[in-house]
Amino acid sequence: MADAEGIIEGKGFGIGQAVETGSFHLKGLQNMDWGTKNRISRIFKEDGKTVMLAFDHGYIMGPTSGLERLDLSIVPLIKYADSLMCTRGAIRSVVPPTTDKPICFRFSAGTTILGELNDECILDIEEAVRLNASTMAVMVSVGGKYEATTVRNLTKTADYGAKHGIPVMGVTAVGKELVRDARYLSMASRVCAENGSTIVKTYYCEKDFEKVVNSCPVPIVIAGGKKLPERDALALAYNAINDGAAGVDMGRNVFQSECPEAMIQVVGDVVHNGFTVDQAYEKFNDLKAELEAVNA
Repeated sequence: MADAEGIIEGKGFGIGQAVETGSFHLKGLQNMDWGTKNRISRIFKEDGKTVMLAFDHGYIMGPTSGLERLDLSIVPLIKYADSLMCTRGAIRSVVPPTTDKPICFRFSAGTTILGELNDECILDIEEAVRLNASTMAVMVSVGGKYEATTVRNLTKTADYGAKHGIPVMGVTAVGKELVRDARYLSMASRVCAENGSTIVKTYYCEKDFEKVVNSCPVPIVIAGGKKLPERDALALAYNAINDGAAGVDMGRNVFQSECPEAMIQVVGDVVHNGFTVDQAYEKFNDLKAELEAVNA
């Protein structure tokens, strides 16, 4: 306890100087609790953008191409990502606990590609706390057979998130019978936001994607989707960012690339450094050549 003697009267009250309240750098989140803002600020940089490295595919696909050995294919890429999207199994078995990268924790699980997709449940909130998750990702199948189940999963996860100060990412699922157009993606993204998502992960559409972004009150990151040629994947990232996306969550277009280490770096240049597609693709080829020379 401080000694009562020798206390100097305060003088630095800043009389006449207004308190700077500032505004949060991500849309729709200015009224969130401190813990939620702190965690989400680890995912999104000061420019309001993020490059997530997704390698949670094994929870429905098993050891798909590029993810046969996570320790060999993913661990070398971690340093280039802003955030890691993965399962609890991958976190505990592969991700070094010394990493300073925020975890986007796959919080829902269910049927695999061998069955009928999207029939999912959610995990225990204590798992997210134990694993120091910066956000919890939950799949939401708007318009699908399991719409009610997955929306219920999202709302319960949002309740957990509000209680513990952990952001929630609603991940829109698109079934075989649904179209990835602006009308559907706008609805699915808005449903996620209205039910408590702090971030929404959805797909990019070439026509009217700005409407998807502007009708969603929280940040949108786009899914990389299936493997594309490197230049096409860079164009996807470039167009999405130009149309208002707050980042990309890429998996197969990174770890299945001709040169994953080069690819994730140039995706970061597109998202954070304003690279054009041509600039990014040129740098990709340069980095690829350098890495091949080193490993020759």
